[in-house]
Amino acid sequence: MNQIADILKLAREAQQQSVDAVLATVVRTEGSAYRRAGAMMLICADGRSVGMISGGCLEPHIIKRAFWLTRNGANVQVYQTGDDIEYTENGEAKEAAKEETSRDDFLNVDFHDEPDLDLDELSFGLGCNGRVHVLFERLATATPLLDIISQVRHTQQPITIATLIRSTNRQNSNSELQIGMRINLDDYTESGQITTIGANGIGTNCIDTNSSLNQAGFDVSNTLINTVENLAQYELGDKNAEYVVVKNDDHDDNANLATEWLIQRLEPQIRLLICGAGNDVMPLVTMAKLQDWHVTVVDSRAQYATRLRFPQADEVMTLSLENTETLLKLSDNAAVALMSHSLSQDRARLAVLLAHANHCKYLGQLGPRYRTERLIEEISATNVNHAKLSAGISKLHYPIGYKLGGDGPEVLALGIMAEINAVMHEQTPLAKCVDLANSDIATMSHA
Repeated sequence: MNQIADILKLAREAQQQSVDAVLATVVRTEGSAYRRAGAMMLICADGRSVGMISGGCLEPHIIKRAFWLTRNGANVQVYQTGDDIEYTENGEAKEAAKEETSRDDFLNVDFHDEPDLDLDELSFGLGCNGRVHVLFERLATATPLLDIISQVRHTQQPITIATLIRSTNRQNSNSELQIGMRINLDDYTESGQITTIGANGIGTNCIDTNSSLNQAGFDVSNTLINTVENLAQYELGDKNAEYVVVKNDDHDDNANLATEWLIQRLEPQIRLLICGAGNDVMPLVTMAKLQDWHVTVVDSRAQYATRLRFPQADEVMTLSLENTETLLKLSDNAAVALMSHSLSQDRARLAVLLAHANHCKYLGQLGPRYRTERLIEEISATNVNHAKLSAGISKLHYPIGYKLGGDGPEVLALGIMAEINAVMHEQTPLAKCVDLANSDIATMSHA
């Protein structure tokens, strides 16, 4: 959800200023792609835009065509990025025409009607050899989704949704299934209630599966119910998004209908709690905000913990060493960096956090190893629950951050961010090297 804060901000401004906008969302990728499914970009009619759906190669083209593409409603466009892909006169890839199902099924537009279309711009011979599927929708239709994302960020509770990106029967008279419609899968799993988001009726619509009509006025057929039941069975596991195909197996008129969906788990922001408000914390706050993390800075010294010193932080507060309740609340499900340069502060905070390390996603202590070991010895001497303390110590990262070379607070911040990212995503610094080595071995074995 990187850059999402800027998208939400610009969307609010556009609504307040009555400026129309288009939300472009990557809903599927094939082969090599710069951004993953779920990446978004907002394009305003007055020329403002924010977000990225590629490495910068598709954005100029998309900005030009976003409003034209959505003149008849939401639709999905497919972009080719291979060097060897040839295009027909209407901009479709010849390679795609060889597939069993034509790419026409993905589009609700006719390229022949597009004014001033520069056909050369459709040939993205970038050498990536990938295919990117992008959903375009006007802000009025996309607003319910953006509202849900805002809700997730506020409540810190994830939500799983499914977005319809393709139907094999575009002439299907069943108006329930429209490109861009979204289903709240958590609602269905918990209560059996089907909640659609956008596309149908523009807004959030709760469907009573026991009634013949929903609030938008269309029939609640077995097709929709069976589709949602199939979607609810998918487990994302450690993924945040997955492309799935659902085939209708009922006996109504839509027995041959197949739909393609993007299932997403909308996650709250990563939360970073920094205990300490020295000057070396400033670049760490900046780097964390660049990744759209929620950042809280606390210190027991009021002269350090000020908004003037940390304008980018979401929260800055003076927190006494005795206020363990607030410390535990702020550190719950968060990454915690202890870096106050104060033995008394670090000792007090570390004693509390080691005893509750399981509820932190990451716990790191600044300073040389001998300093942290001294703190641990002092904490152990006064702690009666040695088993719980030992479990916490095993999760403690010290000295905090990766050693990347160089000197200064910016290098320290970069090393801390790298380690937190790796821990949260269950990666190791050598993971990429191992993957490359295995790839080389596999290549040699087939040579």
